[in-house]
Amino acid sequence: MTHNIPNKRYLFMEIPPDFQLQSYSYDLPEDRIAQEPSQQRDGSRLLVLDKKDGTLTPANFVDIAQYLPEGALLVANNSRVIPARIFGNKPTGGQVEFLLLTPLPLITPKEENGWQTATVEGLLRASKTPKPHTQVTFSENFHLITETPGPFGRWQAELRWKGDLTTLFKEMGHLPLPPYIKRPDTEADKERYQTTYSDQTKTGSVAAPTAGLHFTPKIRQTLMDKGFGWAEVTLYVGYGTFSPVRCEDIRDHTMHSEYIEVPKKTALAIRQAKKEGRPVISIGTTSARTLEGMFQECGEITEFRGETDIFIAPGYQFQVIDGILTNFHLPESSLIIMISALAGRKTIFSAYACALENNFRFFSYGDAMLIR
Repeated sequence: MTHNIPNKRYLFMEIPPDFQLQSYSYDLPEDRIAQEPSQQRDGSRLLVLDKKDGTLTPANFVDIAQYLPEGALLVANNSRVIPARIFGNKPTGGQVEFLLLTPLPLITPKEENGWQTATVEGLLRASKTPKPHTQVTFSENFHLITETPGPFGRWQAELRWKGDLTTLFKEMGHLPLPPYIKRPDTEADKERYQTTYSDQTKTGSVAAPTAGLHFTPKIRQTLMDKGFGWAEVTLYVGYGTFSPVRCEDIRDHTMHSEYIEVPKKTALAIRQAKKEGRPVISIGTTSARTLEGMFQECGEITEFRGETDIFIAPGYQFQVIDGILTNFHLPESSLIIMISALAGRKTIFSAYACALENNFRFFSYGDAMLIR
């Protein structure tokens, strides 16, 4: 029996370029991926992109006030990174690395014989993959039991601990630097892989909202003095932010969910800015995703707490933000697709070509781009 198999190339050519995954690929030399932060937090460079005419201006981040639209309201993600990577041992003595993926605020423990227990999701790495129901011991008061394996090293596991879970991770854990940073975390990362405005009560992200890493209290004060507004939201950044899009047609991509919070004060500030004709500039893709996710869920600019799985791709009509400050993103990632929806794919890739030509540094510890 023979089967008529559709020609894959023919089907692929039917996908408009803006929806072809390969349209979001680019060549990036390894030495352009920042392995360390700049010497000074505000010492990064800034590429300014005017999305209306495609004008590109290389600048320095410290001068950002010169390039922001007049009276802009900046909206930042105040979540704080937890040292979510922790090492333990199986009963055989073999070492296991566990990276917690469930945001701390979403963990609801139960008490059982003096222990706190909760089912969580995480990444497990070991020389020999543990079997289900294996205990991994981190300390005498902290361990997990593997439950159900999932794709790409993900596991459901039961955490068991005594005391305060956040404190245990802070005492024993390591910062989960992105996989493209090819070195262990250091003491310096504890300060530099957090924004200066991160909120201790919003601890739980497993990756930093990196566009905010460039800000210092001095720069924030300068912005306030010049009449720019500042508001905050919370998105607990999950490891899914590093997950590549795997569908040839990006419209088939299913986005991971993340927990977001838009306080009433922030919603009011945005509504006021809109009323006065002042642009809303998100600091980072996480802030953008929070604001647009809120609008998708509520149909208006309002206070919101809950999850969003919004996937922003070309054709999306932005409802809240007018511009974005962002770092340079991985090829074929949901993040580069998002900013292409804002400024146009061809415009974005012209900007990336300019950044490469001008020796900008890429990814989490790299330089920034302002799309206005």
